[in-house]
Amino acid sequence: MTAALRVMVVDDEAPARTRLRDLLGDLASALPTQIVVEASDGVDALEKLEAAEIDVALIDIRMPRMDGIELARQLGRQRPAPAVIFVTAYDQYAVKAFELSALDYLLKPVRASRLAEALRKARQAPATTEAIDRAAEQIAPGGRRHLRCSERGKVLLVPIAEILYLKAEMKYVTARTGEREFLLEESLAQLETEYGERFLRIHRNCLVARSAIAGFVREHESSDTDSEGHWLLLLRDSTERLAVSRRQWPQVKAAMEG
Repeated sequence: MTAALRVMVVDDEAPARTRLRDLLGDLASALPTQIVVEASDGVDALEKLEAAEIDVALIDIRMPRMDGIELARQLGRQRPAPAVIFVTAYDQYAVKAFELSALDYLLKPVRASRLAEALRKARQAPATTEAIDRAAEQIAPGGRRHLRCSERGKVLLVPIAEILYLKAEMKYVTARTGEREFLLEESLAQLETEYGERFLRIHRNCLVARSAIAGFVREHESSDTDSEGHWLLLLRDSTERLAVSRRQWPQVKAAMEG
C-alpha cells in the first residue's frame, strides 16, 4: 500500500484552505494524503514545521508577512526539501515563470483532477531548489528577504537588509545585525552564491554587507611601522573591526574602488 503523502496547505484565506482540504478528501481513495500542517502565511508555516515533516507543500502566492515565493525559497533549503506546488489566482507573469522552470501550479478555483495530477507529479519528480529559485528570481528578484533561525523551538526571521556580516563558525554561520547575533544552519558558500551582489568576501570565513563598510585601517604585526601588517575593516555604527585576509585584500580593495 502506498504511504499517504504528508501535505502542508498554506493560504491566508480560510475558505481556500477548506477547498483544498475537501478536494484532498475526495481524492483519498485513489491518492492517499494526510494534511499535517495548515497555515495562514509563510511565517506561520515555518513555525509549525518546527514540529512536523511534510512531503508536499500547497502554497498560495499572495499572503501577508511572508508570501508564497519567499516561503518556497525557505523550504528549498530544508533537507529533505518538500515538493512545492503553487496555488494562485491567474497571474500570467507568475504562471509563465513556473512553466519555464518546470514548476507545477494550480489556478484557483482548484479542480480535483488538476490537484491529483500535480500531487502525482510531485511524488515522482519534486522540483529542485534550483528550479524554485529560477522561478522566484523572475517574480521577485534578489534572493530571500530573510534568513531563518531556529531558537528555543521558535522560528526567527532575520531581515537580509539588517545583516552587517556573516561569519562561519564550526558547523554554523553567525549573522550579525546591529542588535544581536543569530545562528544559521546554512553554508557560507551557499549564502555567497545567493547574495554575491550584496555581500563581499573579506576572509575565507566571513562575508560583509557592502553597505555596512565604513573603511579600513592597517594593523601592524610588530612595533616596526614599516612591516606589512594586515588590514582591518571598519563597520558603520559599530566599534567592531574585522580582519581582511591577505588573499582577499586585492579583491576587496578593487571592489571598494570600483
